[in-house]
Amino acid sequence: MTKMRLAIVGAGPAGIYAADLLIKAERDFGVEIDLFEQLPAPYGLVRYGVSPDHPRIKGIITALREVLDRTRPDAQEIGTSASDDEAANRGIVRYFGNVRYGEDITLEDLKRHYHAVVFATGAIRDASLEIPGIDAEGSYGAADFVSWFDGHPDVPRTWPLEATDVAVIGNGNVALDVSRMLIKHAEDLLPTEIPSNVYEGLASNPIADLHLFGRRGPAYVKFTPLELRELGEVRDVDMVIDERDFEFDDPYATEVLGKNKQVVVMTRVMNQWREAQRAREAGETESSSRRLHLHFWSKPVAVVTEDGRVTGLKIERTAPDGQGGIIETGEFEVIPVQSLYRAVGYLGSPLKEIPFDEARGVIPNEQGRVMGADGAQLAGVYATGWIKRGPVGLIGHTKSDAMETIECLLEDRASWWEPVETSPDAIPALLESRHVPYTTIEGWQRLDEHELALGESEGRTRIKVVPREEMTRVSRGE
Repeated sequence: MTKMRLAIVGAGPAGIYAADLLIKAERDFGVEIDLFEQLPAPYGLVRYGVSPDHPRIKGIITALREVLDRTRPDAQEIGTSASDDEAANRGIVRYFGNVRYGEDITLEDLKRHYHAVVFATGAIRDASLEIPGIDAEGSYGAADFVSWFDGHPDVPRTWPLEATDVAVIGNGNVALDVSRMLIKHAEDLLPTEIPSNVYEGLASNPIADLHLFGRRGPAYVKFTPLELRELGEVRDVDMVIDERDFEFDDPYATEVLGKNKQVVVMTRVMNQWREAQRAREAGETESSSRRLHLHFWSKPVAVVTEDGRVTGLKIERTAPDGQGGIIETGEFEVIPVQSLYRAVGYLGSPLKEIPFDEARGVIPNEQGRVMGADGAQLAGVYATGWIKRGPVGLIGHTKSDAMETIECLLEDRASWWEPVETSPDAIPALLESRHVPYTTIEGWQRLDEHELALGESEGRTRIKVVPREEMTRVSRGE
């Protein structure tokens, strides 16, 4: 049986999990996999979509690194007791970073060199929020802000942190990450891998009050208990609760959501914040220098502006309909703020020559099989991760999602492409002929060591390198 050659576009968790699952599935026949990533460093969302003060989540990198390390070609050459046949049947994964699909390598190239391709390009664009004034100066998307504080090489080095009063719209974990990074004192982030330019920007942040808005009530939030607890543990920040948000008689929240263990934990956390607030109001404890206000049952309806700049957020008070939804009350309020962040979801980006659903921000597919505009399957083309299903689920869901795609891919063996150039040297030669300064997994290890050394010199765990040119230069040993 022909040894499979597969291209995976995207080297985040989705792409690496897909590679790992395929190697295990094809253990008897062997498989050669090339991972293509537009950034010089791998790991995608884990490196560039998780706030730097989440070391537990970033520990996932260790597991992803093991996949790449144990399957790279030089690791097989070092093998000790395996026979030649066993070594030949092991899977090989190569990493080509700093390679842009559609520019540096095309679909035609992939068909020439591989049996199939899996797109695992994720979702990094902000979903829109269609309310008046949302495009005013001082209004930002959460994804852009996350990319900035995570040191993404393709965003500006500076961020306009000038507001004392800030609004964040959303009730998911991204909204909490954004809120925490905005309200936290910069010096408390120094133990993390925060880039130097981000620390300098946050150190000058004049924020005093942050307002977090959700359309529904406290029991309906999409936070995880861990994220919510961490928010309340930020130093020198008071959690401010509006008691009106806890006064509704909501049978659905009590009878349905009230049985969910996560909801029970988060309700307990918020009740502790309410008690702490009562103690402050009674003069029993001192107030902090910064405050984080939680606004539930608050539907944003317009951004208030003056001379094109954000000056406030107009919200309509909502109420439970008893069935898990909301009703609009016609009661409006304006909360004065000078900047606003929308954290209402992510969208994937279109890829050249690949069908795309603009409304959902995904590649149209059935169980990972990419479907054309005529409803027919595109032979040899697959998708996994957020570009397949949208930005839902935690990183753990990505593995089961990849398994579904890989199972379908293997079922379709008869419809694979017929590559005409299968030499392992063909892809490096192609990239070099196009003057693409690609990086390798060994180059990532070099960059990783460099960042750790930068951190050690300043008594920190790591200092992340931000400019793409510098990342590439270090990775390539230039």
